Amino acid sequence: MLSAALGLLALAGCDGGGGGGSPSSSGGGIVAAPSPTPTPVVFTDGDAVRLAKQASFGATPDMVSRIKTLGATGWVDEQLAASTSTYADLAVEVRRDFCVSTDTICNRAHFSRTPVAMRFYANAIAGSDQLRQRVAFALGQMVVASEAEVNSTAGIAAFNQIFLTNAFGNYRDILSQVTMLGYMGDYLDMADSNKSGPSENYARELLQLFSMGPDALNMDGSLKRDSAGAAIPNYTTDDIKGVAKALTGWTYARVGGAAITDGNARDYSKPMITVATRYDTTQKSFLGTSVAAGAAQDASVAAVVDAAFNNPSTAPFVARHMIVHLVTANPSPAYVGRIAAVFADNGSGKRGDMKAVVRAILLDSEARSAPTTTSGKLKEPVLLMTALARAIGFTTDGYVFTTRDTSLGQPVFRAPSVFNFYPDDFPLPGSTTLKSPASKLLNTSNVLRWHNFVYDWTVSGDATRSEYALDSGLPMSSLTQPLWASWEAYGSDLDAMVSRIDLVLFANTLSQAQKDALKAAATPITNTDVNIQARRRAQMMLYVAASSPMFLVDR
Repeated sequence: MLSAALGLLALAGCDGGGGGGSPSSSGGGIVAAPSPTPTPVVFTDGDAVRLAKQASFGATPDMVSRIKTLGATGWVDEQLAASTSTYADLAVEVRRDFCVSTDTICNRAHFSRTPVAMRFYANAIAGSDQLRQRVAFALGQMVVASEAEVNSTAGIAAFNQIFLTNAFGNYRDILSQVTMLGYMGDYLDMADSNKSGPSENYARELLQLFSMGPDALNMDGSLKRDSAGAAIPNYTTDDIKGVAKALTGWTYARVGGAAITDGNARDYSKPMITVATRYDTTQKSFLGTSVAAGAAQDASVAAVVDAAFNNPSTAPFVARHMIVHLVTANPSPAYVGRIAAVFADNGSGKRGDMKAVVRAILLDSEARSAPTTTSGKLKEPVLLMTALARAIGFTTDGYVFTTRDTSLGQPVFRAPSVFNFYPDDFPLPGSTTLKSPASKLLNTSNVLRWHNFVYDWTVSGDATRSEYALDSGLPMSSLTQPLWASWEAYGSDLDAMVSRIDLVLFANTLSQAQKDALKAAATPITNTDVNIQARRRAQMMLYVAASSPMFLVDR
């Protein structure tokens, strides 16, 4: 079986053909002449799959058909209007002593990421608002809080609901709501920050990671430099101290209106509440802004959020992050500049309009033209799992994904630190110029785990697989089932199976040699039961295809 996979790996460098961009036409020369009739732009199945990879959790035949019907602009606009996913029903906090310590079922339901992660994966596989979910996922990898530090199911749900709600809203609202949420208040220590010793943790990460970044940027994302060629810092130690002072005097809301001295009643799902005696009422200065002595606490927070949001570097900083997580790890400066300009002004004088930003990212010429040798990005484990499951066809409550993502190096909602699972600028191994963020997760052990995962869910992925079964210790669990019936329906038609694999996994870029390699891997598999034979053949070809570098890199 492994030899079959290696056969396709060896072919991965072959010319896959197929492609993407719209043809160009050239005008006349010195002698005036009628311009040639432009070649009509044809939006192909391959173009549709490429958009699906950028804007969803994996292409499916139905999605490709829908994109083809509406075109790129029509489909993106339809997705921008979609809103079905939610975590709001999970964002109901309980007291920290609600569960007996030995009650693992209760504790997992209320004090772990599991219910929220299950919802995330279930929606990623079957939800209709795919683009909203992908954008929320990208936002949550820049503005990070994690179960690794704060194990509140309701808090995790409320935190990630902010990204779902505001995925196509305004970035200032994201910063404002995240700043005030009790879950973030615990994670980065803004909660209970006192004027006698203001915590600088949230202040620092707000500036460094959630908005402007450490160094001043030009609109194209390049560093601004001083006369000596050195990078220009966006903020100083004094700026951080000023922000920290402005953010003092807040504590958690309490479950059931309990006293603020009741540590077991912290409500991580709600905005924090004021404790006036802990608030620094003196004048505060930061980032060229001053907050007058005696200003209300809300006014101090608003001044901080405005200063971060309106910093000139925030537009390119956010623009590049979103491009990297949706489209390509190596966007051109011009691409970053175009999107940053939309962030700065959506065309109607509004700054931070995420709907306009996302639309511009996906419809930009650099996203929609034919892929180049430096375009695209490595799939991260979450997208590897969801893309494979959607390509096969799955129904799921999401639980099986939560048991897999930790071993694959990316347990969703449990980033190891505020710096996420990987930085946006992680270098491509062997290159001095190119970036490959998700490559940080590719060590020897993880490569084998990724490969074994693909094998388990393809060759060994019958519906009776034990990990797909109900979990008796998880009341919210239902079931996971791969839908092999649609593959069994192909019978002995290997060409039809290969065509589907070529479409949803490779955007119709396989060469004939690669298609033949897939069929060669499947043909020796026989069974007297035609359905079993068809399923086994499909499973083998999917294993060979999904373990290849052509599938692991989205271009």
